[in-house]
Parts: sequence; C-alpha cells; structure tokens
Amino acid sequence: MRSLQSGLRTVDVARRAGYSVQQVRDLERDGVLPPVPRTASGHRSHSEAHVRAALAYRALAAGVGPVDAKAIMRAAHRDPSRLLALLDEGHARLHAERRDVARAREAAAAIAAEPIDQPRPSDAMGVSELAGALGVRPSTLRHWDAEGLVVPRRSPGGRARSYSPGDVRDARIVHQLRRAGYGIEALRALVPELRRAGRWAEVEAALAARDAALTARSRSLLRGAAALEAVLTGGHLPPPG
Repeated sequence: MRSLQSGLRTVDVARRAGYSVQQVRDLERDGVLPPVPRTASGHRSHSEAHVRAALAYRALAAGVGPVDAKAIMRAAHRDPSRLLALLDEGHARLHAERRDVARAREAAAAIAAEPIDQPRPSDAMGVSELAGALGVRPSTLRHWDAEGLVVPRRSPGGRARSYSPGDVRDARIVHQLRRAGYGIEALRALVPELRRAGRWAEVEAALAARDAALTARSRSLLRGAAALEAVLTGGHLPPPG
C-alpha cells in the first residue's frame, strides 16, 4: 500500500483532488503544484504537498476564477508576500461586486412601482425631453446609447433619437442603478437581464441569485485561503465544504 506522505502517483493526486490525470499534469505545468520529483525510472513521485496545492487551487478557482487562482498558487510557492497581496485583491473584488448587487437591489426596490411590463404609448420621448424628465444631460443619454444600455430609434437621417415607451422604461432603470452606484461595465451585464424580466419580482430574483453566487464564491475563497495555510506550513487540510 502506498504511503500517504510520499510516492503518490498522478492518478492518486487526481482522485483525491477531484481532477483528471491530465488536469493534474496541467496544474504542474502551470506552476500551481510545487515541483514534482521523478523516480530513477522517470515516473512522477507526488506527495501530500501536491494534494494540498491541488485542493487549494480548486477552492480558489471557484472563488476568484482560474487565472487569478493560478497566480495566487504560483505566489504561494515562490513569493509569499505577493501571495497576501493577491488574496487581498480577490477579497476586494468580491466586496465591490457584493456592494454593487446590494445597491442594485436597493435601486430596484425604489422603483418597484414602475410599470416596466406595460409602458404607455404616451411615454415616448425625444432625447431632450427624456433628459429633462430624468434630470440628466442629453450627453448622458448619448453615452448610454453608445454603451448599448439604452438604444433609441433614429430618424431616417440618423440624427434625431426617439425613445419608445420601452426605451424610456430602460432609461429610468439605468438612471436609478447609476444613482445607486452601478458602473457602466456592470450594467452591460445586468441590463439584458432586466430587459428579459417581465416584472420586478423577476428582477429581484435575478439580483438575489447574483448575491447567492457571490456568497458561494466568498466561501470558496475562504476555504482556499485556509487550504493555502496548509500548503505553506505542511499542516492538515480543512474539511471540504
């Protein structure tokens, strides 16, 4: 029976970490695993350190994505001071995303009375009229148009913008979310979901799902950080969650 401390095959590491043999080899190639010694016959001889590293990477990838997780693992093997900075950055990004979702939920609640599924024909407006109604500059509406957030119809010559009732509804939503602190890039991802939603209950459900996904990612990052402690100290791994 093989020792649990050393002499593990690649397939042993794969089974314990939940990867395929090829994935373990890829992690070795990418510097996620520490260097793997070879036997006299040229076979890889893994140890508990490689299992710990593979499990730490698995949790980190679920939290911050594979690219950042690989950078964190390489730093763990080569530059522990850089490791702490990368972990801090991961937590900061998750915090920013969580804050944006919270603001979006607040904004959605603030305009829950908007009849977004039944706009009135009389709600159609020109760019100056809509800008005045929202209290923004016409250039703001043009910027939203360029970013694909609220795209109105154009006159035959392409100069005059005409906002249909649906466009006006979208502009109201975008305006509230911008006031709530949502950035343009985040809105590019969110607005299509809002357009597909027929009622505010669906909007809230979509935002709640985003919040739940962030919670899962935060927990994965927490597990990954605990597993990294085992990588750095050679201690026992925390139980999988």
